[in-house]
Order: sequence, then structure tokens, then C-alpha cells
Amino acid sequence: MRDALAQAREAEVEQEVPVGALVVVDGRVVARAHNRTRALLDPTAHAEILALRAATAELRVGRLDGAVVYTTLEPCFMCAGALLHARVARVVFAARDPKFGACVSLGRVLDDPRANHRAVLVEGVLADESAALLQQFFRRLRGTTPPGGNAARDREELC
Repeated sequence: MRDALAQAREAEVEQEVPVGALVVVDGRVVARAHNRTRALLDPTAHAEILALRAATAELRVGRLDGAVVYTTLEPCFMCAGALLHARVARVVFAARDPKFGACVSLGRVLDDPRANHRAVLVEGVLADESAALLQQFFRRLRGTTPPGGNAARDREELC
């Protein structure tokens, strides 16, 4: 997850929403990505989607059976659907996303028994650090960051 957070920080430097993801297959990181929706002018350029694309290209496969995806924010419905279609085995995410999250917050796409594939979910790994990064980014974007910030309040608002 620390590697995913490093990707999120790269996104922040690029003025993107700071979300990072990586794909691990057989214990080896095969892809890393961060949000690039603004740079690519593409609303689908979320970290998870870009990491899936990079992983399938690297491995020259159409699906990622057995893969583990680490992401700093609960995947949205689009990303959760892509993760299902990619057939990843496990999704590990840091912070919940109460406004768009499709794993626990607004829906349970990845472990819905009606789907033809399910992924194991692990949540909360480095959640405080991820939530603080996101909250600080949005406060700066809105121009509402108080001097010194308030990490505790920032985490409460996201989670």
C-alpha cells in the first residue's frame, strides 16, 4: 500500500486527485498507476483502470486471474466493474469513499453473489494516511486549507 500511496502523491504533484494503484501477480508488482483524468482528458483514467491496462499489457493477457490490486481509495462503480471483468482475486483499499465507493460505501460490486465473479476485499490498510492526503488535496483545491491543516478533521470528513 505504501507503493500505491507513492503513486497517489505523484498524482497530487500533477494536480490530479491523489489516488494510486498497483497490481501484484505472484508476489511481483507488474503495474503501477495514478489518476490521470485531467492530463489525459479522460474520465476513465482512474488509477485502477490505468493499472489494469498496464498489467494486462505487461503480461500479455486479457484477464488477471489471481492478481491482487492495491488502491488508496475504495474503487468507484466503473473501477469495481473493471476489476470484476479482469477477474482479480483480491482488492486491498485504504480509505472508504462515501460519495462514489462501490465496494462497501454505496454498493458491494466486488462481492455481490449475483455476479459471475467475486473478489476478496480488504479495507483500511493505511486508511488514515490516504484519507488525509485526499482531504488536504481537496482543501487546497477549494482554497480552504487552514495554516497547518487539521489531519484529524480531514480524515473524519472523508470517512
